[in-house]
Amino acid sequence: MNVPLVDLRASFLPIKDRVLEEFGKILDGMELFLGPQCRAFEAEFTAFCEARHGVAVSNGTDAIIAALRACGIGPGDEVIVPSLTFFATIEAVIHTGATPVMVDVEPDNLGMDPVAVRAALTPATRAIVPVHLYGHPVDMDAILAIAREGGLRVIEDAAQAHGARDRGRRCGSLGDLGAFSFYFTKNLGAYGEAGFVTARDESLAEQVRLLRHHGHVSKFEHALPGYNFRMDELQAAVLRLKLPRLEGNNRRRRAIAARYDAALGGTGLRILRPRAEVEPVYHLYPLRTSLRDALREHLERRGIGTGIHYAIPGHRQAALRGRPHRAGPMKVTEEACRTLLSIPMYPELTDAQVDHVIASVRKFAGA
Repeated sequence: MNVPLVDLRASFLPIKDRVLEEFGKILDGMELFLGPQCRAFEAEFTAFCEARHGVAVSNGTDAIIAALRACGIGPGDEVIVPSLTFFATIEAVIHTGATPVMVDVEPDNLGMDPVAVRAALTPATRAIVPVHLYGHPVDMDAILAIAREGGLRVIEDAAQAHGARDRGRRCGSLGDLGAFSFYFTKNLGAYGEAGFVTARDESLAEQVRLLRHHGHVSKFEHALPGYNFRMDELQAAVLRLKLPRLEGNNRRRRAIAARYDAALGGTGLRILRPRAEVEPVYHLYPLRTSLRDALREHLERRGIGTGIHYAIPGHRQAALRGRPHRAGPMKVTEEACRTLLSIPMYPELTDAQVDHVIASVRKFAGA
């Protein structure tokens, strides 16, 4: 049985005809960016996130850059980020001219460790960027408490957490701003590049709007030096068609995760343990084992796709050589990068495919 790590075609087929129909309408009208589809999606996804304001942008990396810029982050500032994350979180800080300060994660859920955050604070700290990694919410109450004490901005990297909840509240609605990616493998994915910024107050949202479109305020006027961070209409149309399916898809991900948890929790392989007060959305389902390469080879022989997220921690990336940065102790991060292996997790997985994955992993563990 073939079980890919991700099956994009399976999510496309149910909406294929409607996608092509909407693409035809958009191309007939030739209003290709920041048009009616973008405006409608902004309203719909902002409401879904239970946020106050929302701005559609070009991709998830640009969403973080725009959020940092909207907060006035720049040279001389320090921004605390986890080292266990996709490098875009860290490079976004670098692109503002600020210094990334990388911290460790908690051992059970691999979310940013509030104790490590507090230890990394200096007079130059201006912002904290918690990452809801793999769809598991960070302990936001602890992070927000630290931020309030120091007058710091909090920008949630919710690129993998569309619809996740922490103590009943949507990820992306808790900090000053939230940054989302709609990369095509995400729980809510476009068929190209797209992103989103949620904001707590209108002034921050307006700054993001100016930044995404060259600081444009009228046909010939530019209020500030901005960027080209615009979402196109085709991607907005795709996201609008997919958004009504997101809640159901997330429920299916949780059901699959529950089966994995029950079947694999006693095998000696380590699984993530979310905090009791959160509702994850399981963008990925990583296992941790010192025998990662052997497990990966075993699963591939049985037709099961796997992935490593991530093999090299942020603080060890060559891109940081010669650039200002700081990193604290990374015991959990280092261990995780040596041992993490993601197994298939997407809502279109059949029960038979899930059974095959479970049986294959258990066979390896038993051996």
